[in-house]
Amino acid sequence: MTEIEPADLSDLPADEPGWIDEVAPQPVLAVVGRPNVGKSTLVNRIIGRREAVVEDKPGVTRDRVAYDALWNGRRFTVVDTGGWEPDATGRAAQIAAQAEIAAQTADAVALVVDARVGAIDTDVAVARVLQRSGKPVLLIANKVDDERFEADASELWSLGLGQPYVVSALHGRGSGDLLDAVLEALPEAPPERDTAGGPRRVALVGRPNVGKSSLLNRLTGETRSVVDSVAGTTVDPVDSLVELGGEQWRFVDTAGLRRRVSHATGTEYYASLRTASALEAAEVAVVLLDATEPISEQDQRIITMVIEAGRACVLAFNKWDLLDEDRRLRLEKEIDWELRRIRWALRVNISALTGRAVEKLAPQLHTALEGWEQRVPTGRLNSWLSELVAATPPPVRGGKQPKVLFATQAGTRPPRFVIFTTGFLEAGYRRFIERRLREDFGFAGSPVGVSVRVREKRSRKK
Repeated sequence: MTEIEPADLSDLPADEPGWIDEVAPQPVLAVVGRPNVGKSTLVNRIIGRREAVVEDKPGVTRDRVAYDALWNGRRFTVVDTGGWEPDATGRAAQIAAQAEIAAQTADAVALVVDARVGAIDTDVAVARVLQRSGKPVLLIANKVDDERFEADASELWSLGLGQPYVVSALHGRGSGDLLDAVLEALPEAPPERDTAGGPRRVALVGRPNVGKSSLLNRLTGETRSVVDSVAGTTVDPVDSLVELGGEQWRFVDTAGLRRRVSHATGTEYYASLRTASALEAAEVAVVLLDATEPISEQDQRIITMVIEAGRACVLAFNKWDLLDEDRRLRLEKEIDWELRRIRWALRVNISALTGRAVEKLAPQLHTALEGWEQRVPTGRLNSWLSELVAATPPPVRGGKQPKVLFATQAGTRPPRFVIFTTGFLEAGYRRFIERRLREDFGFAGSPVGVSVRVREKRSRKK
């Protein structure tokens, strides 16, 4: 097995573009690993936006690229790196050297390993270099998309870097626990800057030709976006400051999403990527639906994007002035059935063309953002949970009834709760807890995440 020799830093100019000293006031986390293990995908997950280029082939990332990240009010810098391989030659050797430099100059290192493949010779060699560095090292077992692959991750203890953090960078599974561990490994970071008074960011999303550009023009009072009866006129996100409800908002008009991003081609593909990026940069999404037409599969797909992005949500039914009484009755039935999974979303009926009820957007946006940022004190949360479990215990599974130990709110924007138990909780019971959380604490207009962490008793050796 080949060892990786330490990189020589003497030839690296101090004024090299992207040099980490430029962001020295913030602690630095370097994300390293062999090619194609999901480093850039993990970086995008950590920073909360799609900035690192991701493609399903090795060698896409070549230089060290720094991004600003924020978690629980603490700021830090994440450095994405290329594949780190021993015995590399040519350009691959330069890429590997850049990755090692990033690891040596960072405050902590995240080593990403493909849990499905397991630890190969390259991973072992990189782990030995990191062990000698004396830096805090987080071992990331990536691509664990569900429970079936968790057993594969346990084999990574053999690398000698401690507990592997089981995550799916693509789907976000385990990312909250990982970010908490990152903050523990990094030195104290500067606090989050006060952004009070700044305009809140709103993404206008929806399928083509539902009236997004018309609504933005109505809100701004000018022709800010090109409006045409031909669907798909908007391609690039159009950013505008809007005066609404006596304050400023930053609205982004996005391209209409026709189909899945993976099925789009050409200009439509890049427009879809920009729309997804605008959604992730927003705080609240206004999903515009055409009230004159049935709720479509594409409407459902866009709502799913908003939920998966973890954004507050307001459903705006446009063209309400064109509805007759029969269509209104049919629409109410459609909403009850088609949108039953998002009953928590706030709703407003508007007409972008005439300006009907557009002023009602402001209070709905405020309510959704309040739910998105709401935090329940730990003591109050656990008192509530004790009463709930006493009244409705979790169902028996495998002949044993799991005990609910305690709960904590892991974060806000959106609210995320972790429940510690002695056994698995059925999905139906988790949905019951989420429903009762909403009934008793609100969270109107915001998705709520409820996850379970099982604490198994360790057998004592005599």
